[in-house]
Amino acid sequence: MSVTGKGRGASPDDLLQRNMTKMQPHAHDHDGADDAICRHAHDHRNHAAQALARAEQLCRERGLRLTPIRRKALEALHADHRPVGAYDLADRISPAGGRRLAPISIYRALDFLVEQGFVHRLSSRNAYIACLHGHGADEVVAFLICEACGGVDEDSSPAMKKAVAAIAQTRQFSPSHQVVEIVGRCEHCRSVQG
Repeated sequence: MSVTGKGRGASPDDLLQRNMTKMQPHAHDHDGADDAICRHAHDHRNHAAQALARAEQLCRERGLRLTPIRRKALEALHADHRPVGAYDLADRISPAGGRRLAPISIYRALDFLVEQGFVHRLSSRNAYIACLHGHGADEVVAFLICEACGGVDEDSSPAMKKAVAAIAQTRQFSPSHQVVEIVGRCEHCRSVQG
């Protein structure tokens, strides 16, 4: 393995651990859960209009359509910054008093939104979450999932990307999807719940 600088000779696992502490968080926090349980400093719903406008612009630039179902799914995911399952999403965006949208329609919309980078799929939760950041397709994205409040923080860093690339290279592995899910307790829940 060829690692430059201070990481020379370090194992990929050591390099990842060391670089995880260097991650620079985005300039916001998650809003997570019910206000009575956990109040975080930032509400992602405040950025929904901006994110939807960005999605529409990117779709136009790419020659794609943000169909009504895709848009409703994206709006619903921005309404709550917790992971949402496909069936729950179907309930949220189906017309009131009308027939529930077919699961295949929801999954197609979600597949499109994931492919375009507007939404992330959290495998450990079998759920989806809106993305407010313009991650590149080759970026490693880490999700810090609070098991107490359900809030999710999203982060990425060049150091983490480099560490994951070193691990993959050492094992002669070619990643197609680079997501790290870390489950634990957020700072607020740790301080409130001990």
